[in-house]
Formats: sequence, structure tokens, C-alpha cells
Amino acid sequence: MSSSPRLGAHTPTSGGMAKRSIAYAREVGAEAIQVFASNPRGWAMPEANVEADIAFRDIALELDIQTYVHAPFLINLGSPTEATYKNSVASTSYSLKRGREIGAQGVVIHTGSAVDESHIEKAWKQINKGMMPVLNNLTDEDPWLLLEPTAGQGQSLVKKLDDLTKYFDALEWHPKVGVCLDTCHVFAAGHDIAKKGGMTETLDLLVSIVGIERIQLIHANDSMDVCGALKDRHQNLGDGEIGLKPFEELLAHPAVANAPLILETPGMEPEHGKEVALLKKMRAKVAKA
Repeated sequence: MSSSPRLGAHTPTSGGMAKRSIAYAREVGAEAIQVFASNPRGWAMPEANVEADIAFRDIALELDIQTYVHAPFLINLGSPTEATYKNSVASTSYSLKRGREIGAQGVVIHTGSAVDESHIEKAWKQINKGMMPVLNNLTDEDPWLLLEPTAGQGQSLVKKLDDLTKYFDALEWHPKVGVCLDTCHVFAAGHDIAKKGGMTETLDLLVSIVGIERIQLIHANDSMDVCGALKDRHQNLGDGEIGLKPFEELLAHPAVANAPLILETPGMEPEHGKEVALLKKMRAKVAKA
């Protein structure tokens, strides 16, 4: 599948990844999945269940399903609160470790916020200080760390895609750092991917900023709100302000040929099954064009 992206969804893990996540993937026809490896709304870092990890890795490999980990939402490497910052570094490191243990291709973290405008410059310095030792310990067998720009609200460190340059500067353009582009977030931040040619324009911009090889994952979400609303409210594909046409444009862009599309839209198996099928039809149409 080197010429077109894999398609899939974020899957639940209750009952175990080897059972629940894989069953979900099979039900919706997913070729790639995203999971939480720990509580997404807490700092807890539980010990791994080695047997369960092996079982999951083996089944995912057998079914040719690629896996990605979404790290906890609490992570904010730019936080002015020392405890939050330290927990964020530890949680990111833990998530990368868990990613390796389950055979994940990448670990997604939100780019976060400086919270206070006066803290922005210090935020970049602390990101460098905290994360470079973590990144420099990674090997070829470890997953990528994937930066996911948020919806641009408040003192977001990445308000628009151009700000990724500063984040990559802080991480010294480490070769294991890539990007997870969320279509709802980038739309909310003010990149009009809904207009004709807007998705291509935005992806071209991202390629010019980070390079095509660092675009590793796409969160394929429609938006409940209009472009530039600075609101992170996902909607099912075609039911929001972005619409369906831009996703065809997305699938046709060479930057996503090896960057799976993962749904984070409302609903469970029935909704995600329909959306994966819809994306597969789009992918086939684009391939014939």
C-alpha cells in the first residue's frame, strides 16, 4: 500500500487491545488504528502486560494493521506550571516506551500552549531541555514522536502551521519527530481547507515547512464550526463545515501517500464503518484519476 494511505479509526481498548481494538478494526475495515496506551485524561503510567502486548503485536502484524498511540491529553510541554511540565515530559517518554512495546509506528502529542504570553520564549527553552534527552535515547525500533497542532486557541504554541518551525527548532529537527495533521484543528486554526484547492494549498504549505517525510499521520475529521473559529469540535465526514470534497483532495496529495488517515469522529463501529468505506471509495476514485 505504498502508493496510497491506509485508512482507519481510533479504537477503544476496554477489554484489551488484542481483543477489543482488533475486533473494532476488523468490524470497521481499518488498515490502521490509533489507541490510548494509558488513561488519556490522567498522569497514571501503569506497568505493561507483556503477554498482552505480544498478543496484540502478533495479531496486528498478522492482519497487517498499523498502530499509532495517542498520548494523554494533559500533556503540555510548554506549560508554565512546573508540575505539569515535568509530568508532560515523563508522560511523553512513557507513551513512546509503550508505543515501542506494542509495535506502534508513532506516538501523537498535542503541541500545547504557553498559557501566558509572557511564558512563550521560556516554553521553547524548556521543551528543548526536557525533550532532547528523551529523543536522543530513541533508536530505529522506537516509534516517531508526532506533533499534532491544536485548533489555535489561547496561547497555543502552534497557532497556525508556520509555527511548527519554532517547535521543530526547539526539538533540534530530530529525525524521529514528525507531524500528525488534524483536519478539524487546522481548519479551526484558520487554514481554509474547505475551499476548492484549499486542502492542496495547506498540504503544500506543510511540506514546505517540515518536509514530506515528516508528515506521518492524518486525523481525518470534519468540523462542527466554521474556518477560523478556534474550536476543536469534530464532526462526521460530510456532516460538518469542511465537507467531503476536501478529503478527496487530501487522498490525492502525495504528502499523505504513506500517512494513514485515522478517524476521530463521533460514533462507534456503525458510524466509523461507514466512514472508512466512504474513504476507501474516495481512495479508489483518486487512484483511477
